[in-house]
Amino acid sequence: MAACNRKNSFRNLIIIGTSHIARQSVREVREFIKNESPDIIALELDRERLSALVSDKGTRLRLADIKKVGVKGFVFAVLGAWIQKKLGRSVGVVPGAEMKEAVKIARKHNIKVALIDQNIRVTLKRFSESLSWKEKWNLLVDIIKAFFGGGEKISVDLRKVPEEKVVKTLIKKVKRRYPNIYKVLIEERNNIMAHRLHNLMVNHPYERIIAVVGAGHAEELLMLVRKAYKQDSNT
Repeated sequence: MAACNRKNSFRNLIIIGTSHIARQSVREVREFIKNESPDIIALELDRERLSALVSDKGTRLRLADIKKVGVKGFVFAVLGAWIQKKLGRSVGVVPGAEMKEAVKIARKHNIKVALIDQNIRVTLKRFSESLSWKEKWNLLVDIIKAFFGGGEKISVDLRKVPEEKVVKTLIKKVKRRYPNIYKVLIEERNNIMAHRLHNLMVNHPYERIIAVVGAGHAEELLMLVRKAYKQDSNT
């Protein structure tokens, strides 16, 4: 099964790295839950995004929310949602379909659901506060290069979860050109999600946990969880 290539496990935790617009991810999440029979499903979501996902309304920000999340965070959220929907339509998948499938199965089989991500509005606020002028310039340059076909090209099949090599390449590029964006969208959230996963594992040591997260988070999360356990053993 293709999903086994992205199966990261430690103790009573299995982490599945997904693509939010890949039909493959929906199938793999369904197969993993069926095969592993978890007691808890942990999701890269917060309450607001979960509610928006199950209601099919999407996370909607109003102009009044600019005061809470900042102009840059507001624009990023609106633009990001539009791009995800556009890419999702191109492959016939609603963004977040794999998360929705996990919730659907959890409700059907009375499996506990844990939300491990940071509140989306906190993330957007941090994005507004952290984005530098250099990063805004780099973003403009990269958009122009993409529009005119210049710059480095990375081939990605949107119908599938990117291979680990591709994920690592993309993350390294973001970290190099957009260090503050990397810190806010990846590093800080990874630390929060790893902390919550570690707590779940400690508080439910005899229950099997499956975490469904974006492929760009999976490897780092596993490393951070392992690190937390090592620190526990040294105290």
